[in-house]
Amino acid sequence: MGRVINPESAGKQRTQMVKATALAGRELIHKTQLDDEFLDLVAFMIQALSAISESIDPSVLAWEKRGYWVKADQFRMEWAWTQKLSKEMYAHWQAEDWPSAVQTAVKVLQKLGDVKISAQHRMGKPWVDARFKLKEPA
Repeated sequence: MGRVINPESAGKQRTQMVKATALAGRELIHKTQLDDEFLDLVAFMIQALSAISESIDPSVLAWEKRGYWVKADQFRMEWAWTQKLSKEMYAHWQAEDWPSAVQTAVKVLQKLGDVKISAQHRMGKPWVDARFKLKEPA
């Protein structure tokens, strides 16, 4: 029997969320007015960063099972910023401090600066109505 490959692995989901987060951040920094789309973008970025953070432990489990502790810890440290910035942006959301939320989005974009998104991407607008689904990040 051959290997079983999960097409919806944590790594693949994380890659999709990273691209969607970068796209949302790029849209957010160009917004000039506070409207529903602005709120959706901020809420989506909070949720996406939290999802990225939650995808780290399942990814490193295989390394830890094989005793690659250093590699697992390096990977966790490499992505630790996602949880921090998710909570920071959520605090701005609660305080309705929108300029600070945009500044946090800029920090996210600095971390995701090398993410390439083609002009013909098929992501659409994953942030639509995200403000109604927002809950506190873990």
